[in-house]
Amino acid sequence: MSPTEVKFPVNFEWGVATSSYQIEGGVHEDGRGESIWDRFSHTLGRVHNDENGDIACDHYHRFEADLDLLQMLGIKTYRFSIAWPRIFPHKGQVERRGVEFYRRLLTGLHERGITPAVTLYHWDLPQWLQDEGGWENRETVHHFVVYARLLFEEFGSLVPRWITHNEPWCTAFLGYGLGEHAPGLKDWGAAARAAHHVLLSHGLAVKEFHRLGLKGEIGITLNLNHVEAASDSEQDRGAVNLTDAFFNRWFLDAVFRGEYPQVLKEALFSPHLDSWGFVHSEDMKVISTPIDFLGINYYSRSVVRYKEEDSMHVERLPASLPTTEMGWEIYPHGLYALLTRVRAEYTGELPLFITENGAAFADELTEKGVTEDGGIEKSGIEKSLVGKGVADAQRVEFLRDHFDAALQFIREGGPLRGYYVWSLMDNFEWAEGYSKRFGIVYVDYATQERILKDSAKFYQKVINQNGLEDVLESRA
Repeated sequence: MSPTEVKFPVNFEWGVATSSYQIEGGVHEDGRGESIWDRFSHTLGRVHNDENGDIACDHYHRFEADLDLLQMLGIKTYRFSIAWPRIFPHKGQVERRGVEFYRRLLTGLHERGITPAVTLYHWDLPQWLQDEGGWENRETVHHFVVYARLLFEEFGSLVPRWITHNEPWCTAFLGYGLGEHAPGLKDWGAAARAAHHVLLSHGLAVKEFHRLGLKGEIGITLNLNHVEAASDSEQDRGAVNLTDAFFNRWFLDAVFRGEYPQVLKEALFSPHLDSWGFVHSEDMKVISTPIDFLGINYYSRSVVRYKEEDSMHVERLPASLPTTEMGWEIYPHGLYALLTRVRAEYTGELPLFITENGAAFADELTEKGVTEDGGIEKSGIEKSLVGKGVADAQRVEFLRDHFDAALQFIREGGPLRGYYVWSLMDNFEWAEGYSKRFGIVYVDYATQERILKDSAKFYQKVINQNGLEDVLESRA
């Protein structure tokens, strides 16, 4: 492969992503209200080792140093989420101290030449809203639009890229159907209502953004899964169809076609619902309001086959390839296949962003990593990083192979505009607590020390040369 073939477009945006509850801590600071994840994580048995996000990475108090870290690594764009309970801690009450925290964060990014990308909702619903029914209650849609409007008006000149929701599949299906995430319900009727209201709030927020005439762009982030059949049998192909509807098409079809897959309605939701009356006549038109880009979170694939005994007649096969610490199969080709499919069937030339991609591995902190400085120029912040490291070769390989898959899509004319690695730093990984480390920066939770992993040094090199020449050649 020649050097020109391993270059990304000149204006390609290299970034990292985080979310508020996973890194901020400071849950009682400056008037912040309780979120559903505060309540969920403080309920015994819900989270690994009964851990919570009370302190997390203490980003609320350390954000200036974290922004310096982003700048040192050469990060071009930073995706983060705003904590709804910091803005509306109680019904009808705006907390100005929360607003000003995010203003300082956004200003700090601009001062360092880093482009913000703001997610409005990354799962930390105010508990007062959950007490009124949460996403099952259509009134939550109204409250989300009020929240979004306030942020648009406050930060419209500072934020060029807005994401309404992160992974509505997790919000609705993990939170209301499977009970693995907050608020921890196991009711597929509730999950259908929650999914619909989340999507409706997305569409109305997009409309509000355009009504205000703001510059910039707005879209949504969906977690998508590449699905393959265990065999070419008609039954296994049917299992793929149903799995694809569950993981992908329920949200893709709604956002881009204004409809829900009938196959999933019949197989999963309808048996748990008295009616679909919560879907009003104009809702699907609102949900499918045109967006400016689509964010895609990709981690793995599913290989499935028909299983008579299962309630949905689907069995997901165990991984046949190496996996991450999450047990997710490492399958870079799935990213290329997914991007190609989404472009062909849904988005055409609409800009796409990989808004999350990364891996958890069993990182071990050592006194000195494989490389001392990774080519990083010495700077003030680095003084605290020298002498310790994490030799995370598996993560380097994971990222390299997924970047290569993305580049293949771009070379074929695919409109991929940027790539946000998950995550900047190790953090509270939801139901997994602190047991899984996704960061390219290691966090010593006892001391809150940030320590570069080799993957951070690798990523800096990729960003600096905007391509993969050295890393691809060294693999050959």
